[in-house]
Amino acid sequence: MSAAPTVLVVDDEARLRELVRGYLEQAGFQVTLADNGLRALELARRQPPDLVVLDLMLPGIDGLEVCRQLRSFSDAYVLMLTARAEEIDRVIGLEVGADDYLTKPFSPRELVARVRAILRRPRTSPTGEPAAPPTLRFGPLTIDHARHEARLAGAPLALTSLEYDLLAALAAHPGRAFTRAQLLDRVWGDDYFGDDHVVDVHIANLRKKLGDDPAQPQFIATVRGVGYRFVEPQ
Repeated sequence: MSAAPTVLVVDDEARLRELVRGYLEQAGFQVTLADNGLRALELARRQPPDLVVLDLMLPGIDGLEVCRQLRSFSDAYVLMLTARAEEIDRVIGLEVGADDYLTKPFSPRELVARVRAILRRPRTSPTGEPAAPPTLRFGPLTIDHARHEARLAGAPLALTSLEYDLLAALAAHPGRAFTRAQLLDRVWGDDYFGDDHVVDVHIANLRKKLGDDPAQPQFIATVRGVGYRFVEPQ
């Protein structure tokens, strides 16, 4: 039997930490707790988690900085918690590498459902479709499924797992236009609870890392009124 997924819960509110831990352990997860960002990074290095539930407002270094540093050495999923509903907080959280966000106050059951949904997210190729070739090449861009890695002009791209999956999903069908809903289905999973705005944020992140100009795209083109497509090789 495979080990239960591990979740690192980072929040400075002891009552909330314990509440979330109780619900996650009841759902079958192994849980580690941290009350500040430095402790969270220390634990993540020592005992790599599968997913991090990360509060935005932390003493010392905040959740955004924790997420930035975490992304330098960990591929764990990140579910960001924010007490503020402003869109800018959510967007910034996603831009630094968070996979999803949840606004306080929230139902602990919804948090557990989000954690399950993130961990069940399909990887690269959806079920029922032919497996993609182990390596795809598009000019200077190489997508290596065996290594779960993308390279640009020979240099590895620092992509999160979600960014890699999004790129791979688009590149598997060059020229095909995908709606945001279709990309959510393929990359986030059909039980994703959030809105489709996350697709735009992660596409923007991908473009930055690829050095892709939306006005003259080499890799990812916007299809007005529809969504996005991977540019067909010439």
